[in-house]
Amino acid sequence: MTVKIIYTFYCHHIHKVIPMAEFLTELQHAFALPFTNPVLIFSILLLIVLLAPILLKRFNVPSIIGLIVAGVIIGPHGLNWIDNTQGGVEMFSTIGLLYIMFIVGLELDLGEFVKHRNKSLTFGFFTFIIPLLIGYPVCHYLLGYDANASFLTASMFSTHTLVAYPIVSRLGVARNQAVAITVGGTILTDTGVLIILALVLSSNDGGLNLGFLLNLVISLIVFSVILFLLTPHVARWFFQKAESEKYSNFIFVLFVVFSAGFLVELGGIEPIIGAFAAGLALNRLIPHSSALMNRIEFFGNALFIPIFLISVGMLVDISVVLDGPRTLIVAVTLTLVALTGKWLAALATQKTFRYSATQRTLIFGLSSSHAAATLAIILVGYRAGILDEYILNGTIILILLTCIVASVLTQRSARKIAISEENAPLSPSSMGHFAEEKILVPIANPTNIGNHVHLALLLKDKKSVNPVSLLGVVPNNEEAEKNIVNFRKKLQEFVSTAKAAEVNVDIITTIDHNPADGIVRIARETMSDLVILGWPGKAGLWDKLLGEKIEMIIKYMDKNLWVCHVEQSLISHKRIVVISPPLAEKEEGFEMWVSKVTKLSSELSIPVLHLGHPDTQKIISGQKKTGTFILQPFYDWDNPLSCGDQIRKDDLIILISAHSGYISHIPVLESMPGRLENRFPHFSRIVIYPKQQLADQLLGSDNYIFIP
Repeated sequence: MTVKIIYTFYCHHIHKVIPMAEFLTELQHAFALPFTNPVLIFSILLLIVLLAPILLKRFNVPSIIGLIVAGVIIGPHGLNWIDNTQGGVEMFSTIGLLYIMFIVGLELDLGEFVKHRNKSLTFGFFTFIIPLLIGYPVCHYLLGYDANASFLTASMFSTHTLVAYPIVSRLGVARNQAVAITVGGTILTDTGVLIILALVLSSNDGGLNLGFLLNLVISLIVFSVILFLLTPHVARWFFQKAESEKYSNFIFVLFVVFSAGFLVELGGIEPIIGAFAAGLALNRLIPHSSALMNRIEFFGNALFIPIFLISVGMLVDISVVLDGPRTLIVAVTLTLVALTGKWLAALATQKTFRYSATQRTLIFGLSSSHAAATLAIILVGYRAGILDEYILNGTIILILLTCIVASVLTQRSARKIAISEENAPLSPSSMGHFAEEKILVPIANPTNIGNHVHLALLLKDKKSVNPVSLLGVVPNNEEAEKNIVNFRKKLQEFVSTAKAAEVNVDIITTIDHNPADGIVRIARETMSDLVILGWPGKAGLWDKLLGEKIEMIIKYMDKNLWVCHVEQSLISHKRIVVISPPLAEKEEGFEMWVSKVTKLSSELSIPVLHLGHPDTQKIISGQKKTGTFILQPFYDWDNPLSCGDQIRKDDLIILISAHSGYISHIPVLESMPGRLENRFPHFSRIVIYPKQQLADQLLGSDNYIFIP
């Protein structure tokens, strides 16, 4: 009796019994090369994304190189496991490229970019014209191509793709000036090369197509109006209305990015320009330390960008070097010209603006990689019959080599800059405000603290290992324990928001008859550096009770104290106006508030108007990273609100005050908070009391001060 071995499995939810031979046939078909099963393809891609950084980390090799090399191995010209047009790889590749350009625009320090726009224009000119001037004679006279082919190939040398940008983002130097001008130069070169492509194609067809150029200009104007005038208003409204819908905010951002890419593509422009513009349009609305920004970077760095890098490797055909010496000669020549042109552009930029050698290397590393834009130009030229297969194959080899060079140099230079910034000397008063910084947020009404917690998350230094502490002081009565439990429950939402932004938050609750006494005591027990307190309210009994004790908190708080009334969402503000009294630079907490205002300005991508004494402004201008400060002298402290005419709608007003008896204290400061509230009732206001030396004065003394 013959026994048949059968296998039982489900197919389309129908129970089937299939013989061994048929099962093996199905199995062979499932693993036929290239793989066609999208689940298997996606699993392989995820495995590469998982293992490449782990394996290469031991050899101190950038993970970007591993992803590109992995793409070469599994691609159609390697083991032929995956065809980059199957299984959604092409879609993920497009998403990854747009995502890179979007994050570039989103992380760009607009203040630095605008301030140094002339440097960006200069670098853009150098990195566009130098490779073009070198490339044309090499292609025309050395390689023997005609004028159109030489001009188009030379324009390819001018363009570059920011493949290595995730490295500078991960190392925290994305806001370095060298990065800002390189990003600006990228947009200029890509736009210029696209115009050259249109001109060459029109010339190849027998004449210059002015209609195409007119259509291009009109499309750019319409697109700019939609994205830079309409989109920020819609986005600001959406973020305010859907503030609690965290996932909706992320989906909205994705919608803006890919819609922008599609719109510019309709006008004949590369979608990467649209994605970058979307990042610029949303730059001011998405703070860099926010939970939304963290989600955007997480999804991009974990999935979209790595698959894009793998797809770049899939384009490389190593076997083309075996087709004969012509292919190898063209590939080596193109690569050397591309790298030489970009290095000379970086050198010219360094000499012009007196950058360091490390910054020159960073500029060269970021701008030397050729990928998507380069390939798009060459493919269009090849399909139009302008370029031959030697240029096409040579360009693919160029892409692999330049991406490797760019990754290695960018990581090396970015690490040096990150280390130098971290080891920068600090003044004694600012020592410890980084690794040990502690922020305390006392809360009277848990339903009214959203903006205060958000402010604390933006101000917190990322180097600090300490959490942001939310403090609740409940009355010492029979319901004290119940109130503590309720208080903690109401704050869990803010804890979750902070964790999404990768910021640690803890909740402290204490029992005290006097709220002010409890706040001052906990601030000392936790050794807090910065205390963010709500502006005394008038609605509730608890707010009123705390308001009556606010003067005691100010008097006895030996910390940097921020008393805040945030009228609207922080991203809605368009400028910060800081008013400081004479001799403010003499107070111990001066450097702290300058650095925090600078950080807040950077997070919100808005400028700072400082109204104060020239001596104070001289010290501010000498501080690092205060480039967004607009310094305007102010002397009329007999009538401080005379500066009120310069305050505009959507300004965030910050008054620098001082404790009584200290060098910068003047009597008018005592009444300024109330006068600000009366003059600007619907404006966001912050009064900063710099740190005083109460604790040091009490040290060694037998006298102790208690809050009554």
